[in-house]
Amino acid sequence: MVRIRLKRIGKKKQPVYRVVVADQRAARNGKFIEELGSFNPMTEPNEITIDEEKAKKWLAEGAQPTERVRSIFKQAGIL
Repeated sequence: MVRIRLKRIGKKKQPVYRVVVADQRAARNGKFIEELGSFNPMTEPNEITIDEEKAKKWLAEGAQPTERVRSIFKQAGIL
């Protein structure tokens, strides 16, 4: 199954995440299919940059977002 999930990057105690499409069996920071954007929880308000067209395309193809990605999409106005 294909999932839309977060890939952690950034320094220790300063996380930044990339929103990626990956097979659910792949490691968290492992191989992914496509990058959709980024999410920075350390800023106020949270910085969200998502390619809306790519995200809607993957959702239409049946990719399942994780709970956190689903809430990020709601904040960004995609869902």
